[in-house]
Amino acid sequence: MDYQASADANRSKRKRTGSKNKKIFVLVAAILIVIVGALAALPLFSNEDGIPGQGVVKEQDEIVDLQIVCVGDIMAHMAQLHAQQQSDGTYDFSNNFQYVKGYIQAADVAMCNVETTFGGAPYIGYPNFSSPDELATALAGAGFDIGITANNHMLDRGRTGLLRTIDVLQKSGLQVTGSRKDAGEPRYTIYETDKGVKVAAIAYTYQTPSTGGVVAINGSVIGNETASLINSFSYENIDGLMTQIADAAAKARSDGADIITVYYHWGEEYQSNANRWQREIAEKTADLDVDMIFASHPHNLQESEMITTADGKQVPVFYSMGNFISNQRAESLGPDKAKTEIGCIARVFLTYNKTEKKITAVSMDAIPTWVDRYGSSSKFTYTIVPLDQDMESNATLAVSGHLARAKAALEEANGLLGINGSL
Repeated sequence: MDYQASADANRSKRKRTGSKNKKIFVLVAAILIVIVGALAALPLFSNEDGIPGQGVVKEQDEIVDLQIVCVGDIMAHMAQLHAQQQSDGTYDFSNNFQYVKGYIQAADVAMCNVETTFGGAPYIGYPNFSSPDELATALAGAGFDIGITANNHMLDRGRTGLLRTIDVLQKSGLQVTGSRKDAGEPRYTIYETDKGVKVAAIAYTYQTPSTGGVVAINGSVIGNETASLINSFSYENIDGLMTQIADAAAKARSDGADIITVYYHWGEEYQSNANRWQREIAEKTADLDVDMIFASHPHNLQESEMITTADGKQVPVFYSMGNFISNQRAESLGPDKAKTEIGCIARVFLTYNKTEKKITAVSMDAIPTWVDRYGSSSKFTYTIVPLDQDMESNATLAVSGHLARAKAALEEANGLLGINGSL
């Protein structure tokens, strides 16, 4: 073979070899692509046995902290109405809440017992309350989210007043629990917090003892149609109440509620300790699917406690939060009723696991409050004073000269709640 023929043969061999190598490269590249794709599809987290790539991917649980607050009786006696009336005939109650609204607005959910009606003019105080609509505006401005209407004064203006009260509160921006405009509506309200957790509020008031199965509120018998619009219970049928609470809680859960709060209007007026009915109802309620209990009506602060159920659930209970604002005090009722000047902002703190939909931690405390009233009978000034670290520098107490009374109220509140600053 001559040189040229040999060269041609070598070139042909290299050409065949190069083509073969190219095919091998393409094949290897394809295999690598398949392997990389398969690896990418595998989980990046190990399973519960610690074997990499063989477990189920678990996202980190979403945990949020929540603060739920409630206050007791908000009443508007005639002296208060006169004090809040402006020169043009309108009313402004905003100054009543100027020092406490910071605590109210800091909560994820804030509730209050509206122990009056918005039945329209003529406005009147005790015994048949009907307050100006501006009070509802002030409650919304103070930061309240839910108005509780289940109390013994809810029908002071009859069925018409009951329905108008719901309308006024809702138009002011508050949700309502304890009464409804139609018997087909739920017996609860659900408030969705900014953190995406839904809190249900269920509220019930006691009935006046009666015979024949009729319903009486504050001594007045009401018809069946009106009775169907309110949440009320008889002390003679606690089991029936528990059935209603359990049913409302279950329906609220099915409507998406994550947290269930219960409010009771119960107890004996001017008593500083919970009675056996209150304790029995609280213990039975704690065994239901509820998370906390608030209450008022005695017009005095009463003890608070954390009930631990048989299955280990902890349920905060405030037996009576006292008056948040009213004209009930030593000057109007006598020195033996001075405790009616004292209330509190009841607070429950929760850690909630949104992923697992359960409470993982709960605690409670209370900010004692005192209603300062100064001026003369021609024009009083009413202000709710939080008995906190700013009490010494509170501008209202400086004007009224009532710092010593406020300090005495704090000591009394701590004794009534069974706390020393907080639960």
